[in-house]
Amino acid sequence: MGLFSDLRILYHMAVRPVGGKDHASRMENFYGGQAGDYDSFRKRLLKGRQELWNHLGVCDGGTWIDMGGGTGSNLEYFGEDISRLKQIYVVDLAGSLLEMAEKRAANHGWSNVSVVEADAAKYVPPENQVDVITFSYSLTMIPDWFAAVEHAVTLLKPGGRIGVVDFYVSRKHPAENHTKHGWLTRSFWPVWFASDNVFPSPDHVPFLYKNFEPVLFEEHKTRIPWFPVPFFKMPYYLFIGKKNARVG
Repeated sequence: MGLFSDLRILYHMAVRPVGGKDHASRMENFYGGQAGDYDSFRKRLLKGRQELWNHLGVCDGGTWIDMGGGTGSNLEYFGEDISRLKQIYVVDLAGSLLEMAEKRAANHGWSNVSVVEADAAKYVPPENQVDVITFSYSLTMIPDWFAAVEHAVTLLKPGGRIGVVDFYVSRKHPAENHTKHGWLTRSFWPVWFASDNVFPSPDHVPFLYKNFEPVLFEEHKTRIPWFPVPFFKMPYYLFIGKKNARVG
């Protein structure tokens, strides 16, 4: 990853205005000029994805949807185990990123991977219900993320799992045993990310706990590449939840 590529990414993230009449066009406007450099930069920015995939494990013969899966780079975390899954859907609204996903699937020979341009809050696969749904740094970019989570509940089979890794900030008064962020963290990061239509929310974690039986929850912080204050880090979380078997 060279300096020029980093500068191009930073220009799109911090300088270039994001335009578009709807969410899909804004996504394409934001990612269209940086799709080729996307994976290398995000690997340093978006931590916890490999850990999430490791904890979720692979369900033999199962069906998995990666909502907001972009370039399909998450699928490489499966390694050779990807062949154990019956079907994987990479769902996103950014066509330029999905083109990269199609090329990646073809290069790896992944015959069980389908790339779908669709809304994460509305997409229904041919199977109707699936075993696993993941949101890897995508909930913060979905305007109606509440609807996306509720839709995931309906798509998952009883006992199915959701896996989420994303940026967030805590509530002023978080639940017991959850991290409490200071005023500066809770105030600064949502404003800093909002220019890119990324919205770290204090409500992600409580809403996931409300809709799923928690299996794993971890809270961490990461340094933002090129951020001028290196000790001021961005919080992120990992959540794995199970759909209640009594929920249809």
